[in-house]
This record gives sequence, structure tokens and C-alpha cells, in this order.
Amino acid sequence: MNTTITNWKELIEHEATKPYYQSLRQYVYGEYDNHVVYPPKEQIFAALRHTPYDSVKVVILGQDPYINVNEAHGMAFSVMPTAKIPPSLKNIFKELHDDLGCSIPNNGYLMPWATQGVLLLNTVLTVRAKESKSHADKGWETFTDQVILSLNDHPSPLVFLLWGKSAQAKANMIDDSRHKVLQAPHPSPLARGGFFGCRHFSKTNEFLMQNGIDPIDWQIGG
Repeated sequence: MNTTITNWKELIEHEATKPYYQSLRQYVYGEYDNHVVYPPKEQIFAALRHTPYDSVKVVILGQDPYINVNEAHGMAFSVMPTAKIPPSLKNIFKELHDDLGCSIPNNGYLMPWATQGVLLLNTVLTVRAKESKSHADKGWETFTDQVILSLNDHPSPLVFLLWGKSAQAKANMIDDSRHKVLQAPHPSPLARGGFFGCRHFSKTNEFLMQNGIDPIDWQIGG
């Protein structure tokens, strides 16, 4: 990554000149024209929009967007306020309760995390309705790898939370002598509960405070 890139607009413009991105854009626009695709087109880059580059403190890597109506809105693990809380997010909230004593919220809208500097980044930013991983291997991974590499160059030490094999595959892109890399099984119930007890939320705040950075208030209201 060109270390002169200091905001997401510059990164997107930089990547948009590359052939892979032009092919990806053509493919994604065709998908929106011919299928139901999530999130809504205007929310594809919501994670980047709501957590500017210079505000990032923590990165949580997801896989691809939720596949059901009125759930995905461009931020990993987060759903719209009126949506039912998905199983993976329920497990995240349970771990938060066990780790930090946070009360279990009545919604899965994670915007309060995003506005505090938690980048909720999926490695694939779009998906066809009801078809998980349908937009994998179309070019999004190349783009989000560049996002991760730009974060590795971030002037502040960051915390990367890598849950599950897909996220952990990115660990070799991160300089763990500068940044804190925390790995755990995916919070999905299909991972048989191995996520519980990771204490990533308290460990994240400990690292931030050790580096003179304000900790995250992980409590989601309601």
C-alpha cells in the first residue's frame, strides 16, 4: 500500500484505476440490475464512511454481508435496528456480557462502535440475497486486502480482531510488533462455542489504554 494514502476516498480512487476493480464494479452493477443484492448499493462502503481512516482504533473482520432482507447495511456483524439479532451477534453480545458485564441489547445495530473507531469490515462487501459467499472471488478480497494493508501502515497502534479462519488468513498482512492481533474461533454457533472466553473486548481496551488511546465503550444501548 502507498503510505501516502491517508483516507478512504484516496484509497478507493487509487484502487478504481486498476483492472481488477473495474471488472469488479462491472460485475457488481450487473448483479444489482438483475438480482436482489445486499446491502443497498448506497451502503456498500458504509463501514469506511462511518469510521474514517484517521479515527480507526479497532478492526473487526467479517466475511460477507447478511443474506436476509432488512439486515445488511454495510458493516460487518451489524444489522438494521429493526432486524432480529443474528446468532453470531447474539454470541458476541454474550461474550461481551461475560467479559465486561455489558447488558444484552435489544437490537444489533453496531453504529455506536463504528463512530468510536471500530471498523466493521467484511472481506467481501456485497452478496446475492439468500446466497452466502455468492460474491466471493470476484475482486472484493483484493480491495479489502488493500484496506487491511493501509491499516497496517496506520500511524497509531490498532487492534485487529480476527474471528474464524477467513479473518485469521489475513494475520500475515499485519505487523504484530506494532499492532495487537487477537484471534478466536468465529462467533457463529456452527463454531461450537469456541469463541466464548476469548475476552477480546477487555484485551482490546487494555491495549488501547496502554498506548494512551481512549478505550471503546462496547455497550450497545437498549
